[in-house]
Amino acid sequence: MAGVGEETYSSLRGQFKGDLLRRGDAAYEAARSVWNGMFSRQPAVIARCADVSDVQHAIRAAREIGLATAVRCGGHSLAGFSTCDGLVIDLSRMREVIVDPVRQGARFSGGCLLGSVDKATQQAGLVFPSGVVSHTGAAGLVLGGGTGWLTRRFGLSCDNVEGFTLVTADHSVVRANAEDNADLFWALRGGGGNFGVVTEFEVRLHRLTGVVLAEGITPGKDIRRLLELWRDVMPEAPHDLKWNINLRLAPATEKAPPELRSRPVASSSLLWTGSPEAAQPHLRRARGVCHPDSASDRTLSFLDLQTMADDDFPHGRRYYTKSGYFTSLDNQTIDRLLDAVATIPSSETIIELAYLGGAAAEVGAGDTAFGDRSAPVVLTLLANWTDPSDDAANIAWARGIFERLRPAMKPGVYVNFMSGDEQSRVPEAYHQRWERMVAIKSHYDPQNFFRLNQNVPPRSVAAEGCRMGVPPS
Repeated sequence: MAGVGEETYSSLRGQFKGDLLRRGDAAYEAARSVWNGMFSRQPAVIARCADVSDVQHAIRAAREIGLATAVRCGGHSLAGFSTCDGLVIDLSRMREVIVDPVRQGARFSGGCLLGSVDKATQQAGLVFPSGVVSHTGAAGLVLGGGTGWLTRRFGLSCDNVEGFTLVTADHSVVRANAEDNADLFWALRGGGGNFGVVTEFEVRLHRLTGVVLAEGITPGKDIRRLLELWRDVMPEAPHDLKWNINLRLAPATEKAPPELRSRPVASSSLLWTGSPEAAQPHLRRARGVCHPDSASDRTLSFLDLQTMADDDFPHGRRYYTKSGYFTSLDNQTIDRLLDAVATIPSSETIIELAYLGGAAAEVGAGDTAFGDRSAPVVLTLLANWTDPSDDAANIAWARGIFERLRPAMKPGVYVNFMSGDEQSRVPEAYHQRWERMVAIKSHYDPQNFFRLNQNVPPRSVAAEGCRMGVPPS
């Protein structure tokens, strides 16, 4: 790897405007680290691109030498795909955001973090619907679909993209929108990083500056009643209401009533994006199954909302996920969830329940590559711990709970919530869209240069894998 790394470095050095980092350089250690502490790689070269031409040069050099290549903007890939031992195309210098308040749109570069976009759009009183942790890379989130606080009100992140500019595997710059390369435009909205390095997103924005947020903790004995209420309420809930439930161990701090600390509980977060007065009936109903000393509601700015979870998911911790969809929560699934929360191995681990529906469900099933919208309940087992010696126990817990819950799930999985050992589930993520995805991948990346992702192998690579008796990678 050292030899091909030097060859790549030498090939790029004379024409690259950004930073080329190798082991031993002062900035290398910080540049190679990624958010999920489960992954520690030693890239041969980190190409911190200054512009689109740098991205082109990096792709060309890596292809000529056959060097494995990862693409990084925020480094938040749960599966560790933001890094590798080959070349890392690092977009962190490309963070420009241009807002058009009149048109209610924006263009932002491929290296932007969610916080970069939020700060720029909020200056005009506008929002782009995205995720919930501000240090997440916007590109990875959007390309995988993009869910967050505003999903029910304004749809998925990818539903609000009007155009992409990307560098493809043959190092061409390609525009994709409803008129130009419409097949690629379809695939990029939910298809992940399979098709190239997106250097610019053109997006639609919406007016919003403040929200109402209500929070509360439900004791273990009342979790069943809470889940039954949530199951009954959310199918008919207005688009303005987003209600997330986390099953977890209560914090062993003043954030939880003393009698609940370190015990299994359900934490509710209800977001209301309409007028504050209209929120109260919905908030009262949820407060009825919360511990009275834990329930609160407040009006806060959108920027405060978007940074609220940052400290809960810091860089360097260890993360492992399993995820899937339910049409609804039947009684047996609720039983299994109650058993699961009683066995959580880490105080930071959560079983997250989110309800899509709303505006996200109004987009046609075949309009984007994003997976199933007809099963609105998204369950994510997000194991979160610190000590590497606890890896086996936490991973085994997530896998075991998932297998017990899976029989009631509808086929499908959100690619942004997949771990790196789930390549066999990628066809499940796209199921009815799979053949179309393979065809588009085969056209734009026939040799599978962009393979460090939840991978859709092109026909040639998939066929070779079958001949060799190995699964596609």
